[in-house]
Amino acid sequence: MTKPVLLANAFAATCLFASYGATAGCSALYGQCGGIGWTGATCCATGSSCQYVNGNYYQCLTSTTPTTSKVSTSSTTSTLKSSSSSSTTTASASASSTGDRLQYGGVNIAGFEFGSYDTCGIHTAQPDADPTDFVAQIKHFVDDDKLNAFRLPVSWQYLINQFDGSSLGTNKLDSNNFATYDDLVQGCLDAGASLCIIDIHNYARFNGYIIGQDGPTAAQFASLWSQIATNYASESRVAFGLMNEPHDESCNSANGGVMDIDTWAATLQTVVNAIRSAGATSQLIIMPGKGWTHSITYLDASGDGSGPALMGITDPAGGTSKLVFEVHEYLDSNNAGSSSDCVTSSIDSSYGRGGLQNLANYLRSNGRFAMITESGGLNNANCATYLCKELNFLANNTDVFLGYTTWAAGGFDSSYELTETPTLSGSTWTDTSLVQACVAKCFTGTC
Repeated sequence: MTKPVLLANAFAATCLFASYGATAGCSALYGQCGGIGWTGATCCATGSSCQYVNGNYYQCLTSTTPTTSKVSTSSTTSTLKSSSSSSTTTASASASSTGDRLQYGGVNIAGFEFGSYDTCGIHTAQPDADPTDFVAQIKHFVDDDKLNAFRLPVSWQYLINQFDGSSLGTNKLDSNNFATYDDLVQGCLDAGASLCIIDIHNYARFNGYIIGQDGPTAAQFASLWSQIATNYASESRVAFGLMNEPHDESCNSANGGVMDIDTWAATLQTVVNAIRSAGATSQLIIMPGKGWTHSITYLDASGDGSGPALMGITDPAGGTSKLVFEVHEYLDSNNAGSSSDCVTSSIDSSYGRGGLQNLANYLRSNGRFAMITESGGLNNANCATYLCKELNFLANNTDVFLGYTTWAAGGFDSSYELTETPTLSGSTWTDTSLVQACVAKCFTGTC
């Protein structure tokens, strides 16, 4: 099937004057001026110009504003034209037929969410995480495997150094813990990654109580993200993964742990507003539905209402192309990412799931994007077959899927069934069999 042409930032005008005054019909400084699906203004206020951030987002910036250099891929072409008689800059981008390269491919670097690893969001001990070792892994993945995206899980408890099971207290970032976690984020950026995802790994809970319902308020959750966003406002390669795997499993909640999806969507809207108000206007925001963020949760007919609820979230920075749906799609029989062998590529609707094909259709009909931030399987040939099929499916649907980060490297050793942690002998890194067969090769187009 031929993909629709994606309008990136046709005829984005630059306004090169001495001040940043308002320009009629143009976007303000730091406003959006182009990107896939963008239909708003493509010119900028005086003193700023429309500059590339990523394929989904062009932003009005000054010449001195830090920006991310463009990563050239086979799926996107850009043409810039200028002349001495005109101050306009034009750019065009399009997606070709199936087989385009995904924008992002990589792995999770787990560890800062460790301690007491609990699906009710309870963390009772400081994780023993080593950002130096984790950054070394990232450099290997970038330099040797040519991967470019890394999800960096961390617990809310770690960031504020609150492990005693009590309330949030001041809910302020702990200077020491945040500095240590920031070493990982900065290491990811310095390694040359195109995307470093900050992932709050709390299952929509704090100490077992649901965020925005019977646990921390939406405003408290937004305050956490506002503090994080302030620190990375000028770094467009950082993405904000708002929450890992919201679910309905019974925990400490008075209502048995059942999340209300509309309340959750309203909570996420509060967070999105806070992030943009903190000055972080160019970053991707990765939004989870409920139901462990499986593909079926987003579908109108068979899901739990996550898709329609999240569709209503708006971006104060303009458009919806930077509000990305998060998907976790494992390959075992119950999509749990357990020690079971792989049985599906997750493309069709087998094993009672919605399937990635149905999700692709849903995203396409609504003009939205998704990213698989967790998938994977055992390190055997069977799982490699299924994972390669899944990742190739994403590559054949780049109009709706931005990429993937598989689970997981970082703090996992060889005893963990789903480990993707490479081993170092002397100066030579060796990847796990699944990374060799699929995770790296599928991103470079050779699996």
